Amino acid sequence: MKTLNEHLIQYAAYHRDRRNILTHFFGIPLIVIAVAALLGRPQWALGPLVLTPAHAAVLATLVYYFRLDRGFGWAMLAFMGLALWAGVAVAAMPTPLWLVVVVGLFLMGWMLQFLGHLFEGRKPAFVDDLIGLLIGPLFIVAEWAFMLGWRREVATQIEAAAGPVRQGRRLKLPA
Repeated sequence: MKTLNEHLIQYAAYHRDRRNILTHFFGIPLIVIAVAALLGRPQWALGPLVLTPAHAAVLATLVYYFRLDRGFGWAMLAFMGLALWAGVAVAAMPTPLWLVVVVGLFLMGWMLQFLGHLFEGRKPAFVDDLIGLLIGPLFIVAEWAFMLGWRREVATQIEAAAGPVRQGRRLKLPA
């Protein structure tokens, strides 16, 4: 298994334009909430507990994040907990509204992602490695942590390997 730094360096190499990172701050949470809302619809009662596939998915991803890094695991617990809470709330909506909200969140999230990669001039990381779909949420949580001054040694290693974040350049449209 790759280390936290290896994953973040690989993912960061696809995300060096500041505008791309900004679109990910909004797009990734929308996608995670949409997936939680989709997986939050089927429910099973186990005594007083109500469990969903969303709970299982969040638990599995949290195990992965904690195995990568305990500190970021706790940060991801907060992020994924909020996304799960929002997703379960959406899943409780009447079916037509639930469907509109899930599809809307999912599409808006991906549109922001792809807009960011137009700014970047590079394809999304998950195209080359599907694990990028799990590293994306970790990346934005890490970026927030770095902005707050936490784990500077990780931020320094990422920037040394992937290069500095750029202010942005002209939008590159596909040929």
